[in-house]
Amino acid sequence: MKHQLLSLTLLFTMLVSAQNPKDAKAIQSMCGCYEIKFNFAEPFAYPKDSVAYKPSLVKHETALEWAELIEDQPHKKSIQHLLIVGRGMIVKHWRQDWTFENQRFYTYNGFNDWTFKTVPAQTVEGQWTQSVFEVDDKPRYTGSASWIHVDGRDFWQNTTDAPLPRREYTQRSDYNITRRLNTVELTPFGWVHNQDNDKIIKEESGTSYVLAQEKGYNTYTKVDDSRCEAAQKWWKEHQDFWKKVRAKWDAEYAKNKDIKLRPEVDGKPLHVHLQALKPDAKQEEINTVIDRFIIS
Repeated sequence: MKHQLLSLTLLFTMLVSAQNPKDAKAIQSMCGCYEIKFNFAEPFAYPKDSVAYKPSLVKHETALEWAELIEDQPHKKSIQHLLIVGRGMIVKHWRQDWTFENQRFYTYNGFNDWTFKTVPAQTVEGQWTQSVFEVDDKPRYTGSASWIHVDGRDFWQNTTDAPLPRREYTQRSDYNITRRLNTVELTPFGWVHNQDNDKIIKEESGTSYVLAQEKGYNTYTKVDDSRCEAAQKWWKEHQDFWKKVRAKWDAEYAKNKDIKLRPEVDGKPLHVHLQALKPDAKQEEINTVIDRFIIS
């Protein structure tokens, strides 16, 4: 009888934590060649000085992007995005890792630092974590939620704090946190990234103030993979280099401790230093560059 109860308990546990096969299919469907339209606007602002305040301008941009599945495990999917600009110039873009029932998180604090935390297994049961990384593979933001497949819709939604995106930090420095409500949803033409973001001023004391709110709506329209051949070729030639970069960051994340980074070294951000290395750079060279940005 005890053995039967144990078997039933194990079976129940397996069923509860089992993945919905639609989840992995949804994540992997974001791979391929896409025409992208980026759209951002700041409809609401709450500045203390409304006369001097200048809201961000409405932004519309288009791009062609290749999204490659670089890791495909039952509990982890990793997608590398590559922008194609001009006449075939390739720009390594962001990366998104999806991890099933992940209990390890890095939360952004607003001062180029991230706090490590773990959560109980039951709080992430059946959920997928989306971890987003910068162009140089340093951390950006992480959020956990369940994929929802209902009424013909397939979507994932989470709210989390993040650093300012490039479109903002290159133009302004009057706030230091973007609180992102991210919705990733599949569509008949590809997928959309829907954003409702709070622009937050956070003080060292921990107090915070919502300066403004932003709406983002980015559409990814699937096109023939042949249009992204230049990016596919570039990645084959550079993937070993970036695998070493990820290995260094993975070693830092595995320490399970807080991370604080310097925004620049010798007046240059990390991605510029990494781009200056040769594609066949050794692991030690890459480690040395990244270590210069890590504040112990």
